[in-house]
Amino acid sequence: MNCPPILQQYFDAGYGREWPQSACSPEFLARRLQRPEGGKRLAVVLDTDTFNEVDDQYALAYLLKNPQRFDLKAILAAPFQNIKAETPDLGMERSYREILRVLKLVGQEEKAGLVYRGAKRFLKGETEPEETPAARRLVELALAQPNDEPLYVVAIAAATNVASAVLLEPAICQKIVVVWLGGHSRDWPNCKEFNLLQDVAAARVLLGTGLPVVQCPCNGVTNALAVTGPELEHWLRGKNPLCDYLCDVTEEEASIYRQKGCWSRIIWDVAPVAWLMEGDFVQSRLVTGVQPSYSGYYEVGSLRHLMGYIYSIDRDGVFTELFRVLSE
Repeated sequence: MNCPPILQQYFDAGYGREWPQSACSPEFLARRLQRPEGGKRLAVVLDTDTFNEVDDQYALAYLLKNPQRFDLKAILAAPFQNIKAETPDLGMERSYREILRVLKLVGQEEKAGLVYRGAKRFLKGETEPEETPAARRLVELALAQPNDEPLYVVAIAAATNVASAVLLEPAICQKIVVVWLGGHSRDWPNCKEFNLLQDVAAARVLLGTGLPVVQCPCNGVTNALAVTGPELEHWLRGKNPLCDYLCDVTEEEASIYRQKGCWSRIIWDVAPVAWLMEGDFVQSRLVTGVQPSYSGYYEVGSLRHLMGYIYSIDRDGVFTELFRVLSE
């Protein structure tokens, strides 16, 4: 298969190396995009804008408290910009500090050396990576993986760090599987979701390059993962310092967004982790790739390579397992 247009522009500009053709083959993608089965321990990197909402903390803790399933190689702080951070740089730095807070609450402060600062801004274009400690570490870890054991990149933020790593070293496409929470369902009227809109150029690199990527759409799929205050109080309150913190910040988050009375919060970001867990909590299938446009819609028919697509989530099953793990 020919080099994807995004990377061809990158090479033509004199930035990168030769495109690894085998990474784009349908056979390669079909193998890599299957859910990992069995009790095999998985090498994982988490890319997270942890201070943005509250669901990232759940996902990070879920990974940390599952060492029998996940060999967590690195945690990358991602940029974001909203009412909690006036600039992407500030969003990344606050996420970095929040990651350290969660490590302390879980009692795994020794893993602070696994945390790397990511991009201070979003991509300027589809061919210009952001050179950061996070992107470089992802490249190093990916290249070190055996060919038959991919590095799973759980990406639950704007795709800036991951796209930068791909642009810095396209050969990692043969070494990684990205499970990205971003965009909306293909049945949704548009794809104007926060992670995607924060850095559309990075999303286009991620979905348009032809690397093994599993998309976890938000509205239309992952919004099934809504949890209520009474549920949190019943299942988590008083179990340990981490659980008390998660209850508190989730209730604070509800207050920030003016949710009163019978409120719920969607814990989107645990879905990519749940896809990697043993069991049938999350269902996916192979589909033809699509790219988001800068106007906020999928460019249907623009791509021909395969990608993974999560289409169904067992809400009760995910939360039952998540609360069990977090409360231990």
